[in-house]
Amino acid sequence: REVCEDSYKRLLFPSLERQIRAQLTERADAQAIGVFSENLKNLLMQPPVKGAVTMGFDPAYRTGCKIAVVDPTGKVLDTTVVYPTPPANRTEEAKKMLSQLIQKYGVTVIAIGNGTASKESEIFVAQLLGELNPKLQRKVSYMVVSEAGASVYSASELGAKEFPQFDVSLRSAVSIARRLQDPLAELVKIDPKSIGVGQYQHDMPAKEMDAALGGVVEDCVNRVGVDLNTASQSLLSYVAGINQTVAKNIVSYREESGSFT
Repeated sequence: REVCEDSYKRLLFPSLERQIRAQLTERADAQAIGVFSENLKNLLMQPPVKGAVTMGFDPAYRTGCKIAVVDPTGKVLDTTVVYPTPPANRTEEAKKMLSQLIQKYGVTVIAIGNGTASKESEIFVAQLLGELNPKLQRKVSYMVVSEAGASVYSASELGAKEFPQFDVSLRSAVSIARRLQDPLAELVKIDPKSIGVGQYQHDMPAKEMDAALGGVVEDCVNRVGVDLNTASQSLLSYVAGINQTVAKNIVSYREESGSFT
């Protein structure tokens, strides 16, 4: 009897407990990765706002709100910094600057990031458009956009390569504008784990997580297709049968020889 009790307590029970815990953890991981994949898919498959000159508005308090105007293909036309939020509260000056930009480039939509000072920025933009729209032929509208991962992209090697002339904060304003224009093309530049649409992503088994999320991105890109003449290297590399090297070669050929016919 003592032998049985001892072997159960010391050997059998701990072993069974480990086994069951491992099974439950595996099941929970699979569930969490499933939730993450579903959320990521919904985010990537958001309908794009095509053909609009867009103003990206990256809100902040002390350091000012970063503004970037991009044309319908995502090319940056102009950037600036305004201070309509506390502590500066230079609202009139900001209204004047933004009105000039909207009229100069024919902006039709403003994308406001949902980070710090987003609410104050939204109130400011709503007031500005209330005063400005009656004077304009084409009405301007605004939308709050998730800026998850924008700072990761801004500080990344890819962001630095794409916009060497801008500082980090202006790059995120460009990213916010572009993710309203074409969420899929912009979000593939960011590691899916940094987009922050899942739970406990840092506790998940990294290999399974990367495989699942990579699969989701690939699935979305191949479902939609890409425009060979405007797609970035990051976007092209997710097309089935095209690896990083081929994607890089496509982009450099396009730069040298002009667009594909």
